[in-house]
Amino acid sequence: MSNNMDIKNICCLGAGYVGGPTCSIIALKCPDIKVTVVDLSKERIAQWNSDKLPIYEPGLDDIVKERRGKNLFFSNDVENAILEADLIFISVNTPTKTLGNGKGRAADLKYVEGAARMIADIAKSDKIVVEKSTVPVRAAESIAKILSANRKPGVSYQILSNPEFLAEGTAVNDLLNADRVLIGGEETPEGQKAIEKLCSIYEHWIPRKNILTTNTWSSELSKLAANAMLAQRISSINSLSAVCEATGADVSEVARAVGLDSRIGSKFLQASIVASYWQQVIDMNEYQKSRFTAKIVQSLFNTVSGKRICILGFAFKKNTGDTRESPAIHVAKTLLDEGASLKIYDPKVEESRIYEDLTHPLICEEPEKVRKLVSIHQDAYTASEGTHALVICTEWDEFVTLDYNKIYAGMMKPAYIFDGRKILDHQALIDIGFHVQTIGRKLHRPISNRCWSSNPTIN
Repeated sequence: MSNNMDIKNICCLGAGYVGGPTCSIIALKCPDIKVTVVDLSKERIAQWNSDKLPIYEPGLDDIVKERRGKNLFFSNDVENAILEADLIFISVNTPTKTLGNGKGRAADLKYVEGAARMIADIAKSDKIVVEKSTVPVRAAESIAKILSANRKPGVSYQILSNPEFLAEGTAVNDLLNADRVLIGGEETPEGQKAIEKLCSIYEHWIPRKNILTTNTWSSELSKLAANAMLAQRISSINSLSAVCEATGADVSEVARAVGLDSRIGSKFLQASIVASYWQQVIDMNEYQKSRFTAKIVQSLFNTVSGKRICILGFAFKKNTGDTRESPAIHVAKTLLDEGASLKIYDPKVEESRIYEDLTHPLICEEPEKVRKLVSIHQDAYTASEGTHALVICTEWDEFVTLDYNKIYAGMMKPAYIFDGRKILDHQALIDIGFHVQTIGRKLHRPISNRCWSSNPTIN
């Protein structure tokens, strides 16, 4: 293993889903390096220093507790962290633009630019600056221009691209057992030296053969291309799911058969209401979400106005509290626009996060309407009580083991379940009396003799 090549202090700008876990793993595997994660949010840093971290990822709590206060620190003191650092990760948020050209699709790089200007303003010695946020190609060039235009005499910078390939719910494992680590930099002696310094950090636990080095632009494009290819696979199976529902085929069986082809493989051939490529791929994934919510409205006699609907799961996927691009947001927005009231339960997403997502300018123009029509609950049973339909938006394991007889008893009749993740025993639910709808499979109606309402002929 290489030594750490003079990297003694690392600073990470941004204590979010990328910066926090990444730096915690570096601190765990590189005990001789001081790692400081900084953020302007006092509340977020306080959470990182508490017993309840601001994000949930399996295994992360134990790692933070083991290294925090030893060589892992969370602080609002951005200035000192930058001054001390030999290497600085930029892991700030890159939200979708809410205004102007690219609204609703393009990344807003204001926080990346702000981080670069902050480094230029504070730094008094040479720094390696590592772009860690997911950014468009040539964003590193923008960072370099800002640092170059504002640098102090005698201070030089090397800009590297080191994109993250983390999946919500498996971030710790993705970091500890990475398929590959990608590092891009300039093809100059100084750039190559900087690349080797970052390589030496990862070599504490990642085999060198799994560390790929490229030029900066290839690194940035590889990240975006990987995202695009994954989205394309999801859109392919999503398009087949609609055919399956119309023909009586089962998309799970189709995916299993196709996935056995070694040229294709089984990963990401699971149809769901997840959206994440080229414009047609995005449109297909958006269509899948819209199709699912349209099915909900259609099944509930073509109107959900004034009806109560339970949403189980608000996170993007199980084992994470991350809600970015969660299908639940789209489902909730559509149902709210149709006049429904929502009762939401998720075991890991905070109430404040749910309200913040649903009142985002791209989602809602009437925040007070959301507060009036949405209530957050602490368990699935209170969330489903008195509702007309239950919608599964996240594949949490606990949703599989719920007492659906109890849930059925407390719901309005006819009672509907819309399984957007295909995790439930649909026949068992039909036997209870539920009307069940799912993705990529056509289901029969219940034959239960239970009286659904004061008018038992309703079906």
